[in-house]
Amino acid sequence: LLTGFLLQVGHEPLPPTVGRNVLGRKVLYLPGFFTYARHIVEVDGKRGLFRGLTPRLISSTLSTITRGSVKKAFPLEDMEHVSNKDDVKTSLRKVVKETSHEMMMQCVSRVVSHPLHVISMRCMVQFIGREVKYSGVFSAIGRIFKEEGILGFFVGLIPHILGDVIFLWCCNLLAHFINTYAVDDNFSQASVIRSYTKFVMGIAVSMLTYPFLLVGDLMAVNNCGLRAGLPPYAPAFTSWIHCWRYLSAQGQLFRGSSLLFRRAPMPAAYFPID
Repeated sequence: LLTGFLLQVGHEPLPPTVGRNVLGRKVLYLPGFFTYARHIVEVDGKRGLFRGLTPRLISSTLSTITRGSVKKAFPLEDMEHVSNKDDVKTSLRKVVKETSHEMMMQCVSRVVSHPLHVISMRCMVQFIGREVKYSGVFSAIGRIFKEEGILGFFVGLIPHILGDVIFLWCCNLLAHFINTYAVDDNFSQASVIRSYTKFVMGIAVSMLTYPFLLVGDLMAVNNCGLRAGLPPYAPAFTSWIHCWRYLSAQGQLFRGSSLLFRRAPMPAAYFPID
């Protein structure tokens, strides 16, 4: 939990090591997940690995409860499911309808659970500056409300929702078109392949939408009074678009997406950001 987020933030307390790529050339590798986790234990003890866990669990619980409530309000029984007997237009219409339903559930659950997600991110990022500003869920709620108002609980929400929506539509539509046009019904394993298509598409699309997750998480801690979200450690972004442009200029839109084989980035040229 903590390790992955610190990689997103770009905190690199350990030096890179020399290794070789598949071509045998020497390259610099940054410490992987397990080496980084070992460093956290050395600094904070084993409990340090679970910073921000309580608000994260509450956030996940709220998300699950919200999705269940939306399902009850709009029962799945009222939805038409795609069948192999459907023609192309009918099946596409059903996929669009089902995806719209999923999107509604995901957006509502994201809005409800996001405040606790923000608190979780801030609890974790305090590791960098050794701060204790956010020490508990209730005290964190009071502090955010006092310093930033209601909007403080929803920083980074827009890129998260955009990422969720793009993921759902791309994953569902790609899986549908592959199952419809690329998988031959005469093939004996057609049904098995179709059952895994959506899962495989989910993995591929999640990589494409990762920058939205990264930007949303960085905005949750940016300019909130913690060292990791303030200059000189990080720019004070005026919006999530500003954050996106900055990361894009630095070639860092996929920072933290890999936990094991992490190539050290080449020195980036200076790109002024408005």
